Amino acid sequence: MKKIGEIGWVEKDIPSIGPQDALLKPLAIAPCTSDVHTVWEGAIGERHDLILGHEAVGEVVEVGNLVKNIKVGDRVLVPAITPDWGSDAAQRGFSSQTGAPLGGWKYSNYKDGSMAEYFTCNEADFNLAILPENISPADGVMLVDMWSTGFMGAENANIPLGGSVAVLGIGAVGLSAILGAKLQGAGRIFAVGTRPVSVEVAKEYGATDIISYKDGDTGDQIKEATDGEGVDAVIVAGGGSDILIDAVKSARAGSVVSNINYFGEGENIPIPRTPWGFGMADIDIHTGLCPGGRTRMEQLANIVTYGRGDPSKLITHRFDALEDLEEALLLMKDKPRNLIKPVVILGD
Repeated sequence: MKKIGEIGWVEKDIPSIGPQDALLKPLAIAPCTSDVHTVWEGAIGERHDLILGHEAVGEVVEVGNLVKNIKVGDRVLVPAITPDWGSDAAQRGFSSQTGAPLGGWKYSNYKDGSMAEYFTCNEADFNLAILPENISPADGVMLVDMWSTGFMGAENANIPLGGSVAVLGIGAVGLSAILGAKLQGAGRIFAVGTRPVSVEVAKEYGATDIISYKDGDTGDQIKEATDGEGVDAVIVAGGGSDILIDAVKSARAGSVVSNINYFGEGENIPIPRTPWGFGMADIDIHTGLCPGGRTRMEQLANIVTYGRGDPSKLITHRFDALEDLEEALLLMKDKPRNLIKPVVILGD
């Protein structure tokens, strides 16, 4: 990111590491819609010559002298969120918020990210996880943000066993939320979106109903399909600043609206007064930032290893050179109809 609205290549020194850190070279990198919000919407403010990228699988090149469990040559999952595990926020159970709101999101926010020949990871023993041999770097990079965020949406939604869920937005994160809802025990799962390639994966991941916002008001369609009741949980995984209107209108009394959407624009986010029971309908809105850390990555890898889910279904475009990152990032910006997620693969 050269500045708001402009990307380009920069030359920087190989970064140095601290005693608990690791230096890595990327094996697979995926651009994210968050990068688009950061660059072209200026969502987190001005940044100059900031290296983008927070979704990567890497090979360890160097470790600090206090690192015990990670060694040079290891292939590792690199979480999008790399908390400071000794912080007050982490000890209170909110590791993604270390130091400040969203403080665990360091890559392409507070520090240079992974779209480079080399990048670093803080607290390597606690943030990096060994990539299992049965998982390719390309598949692994789908775990570090897309699956972790989408699954968190389902975890935060308090889905009752056999309950109904609506997922608003079926990009890579929303699709991951559908799979997460299925794994959490949801019965009926509504997927709201129109892109054919995403609709296909939504069904494969567990969606039972497809709702097109082009066919009318999303909340009205879901209410009609549920005999006027609404669903037990809503996961917001995309959309603009008005998307919570659809979410609250789709929710039944006593449900949870779980937001995993990055609102990149606007000063305020509206909530509809009457569908929210004038603020008293027991419809809770739960927010969160993608969980990071070694244990989270190991758990997600277990889902792949033991056949509970296939991350490769999210990958629609593959590239094989660092120079292709610009094209991959612009794909995320332009979002052609056949896109879910592009990956740049630099190692097997």
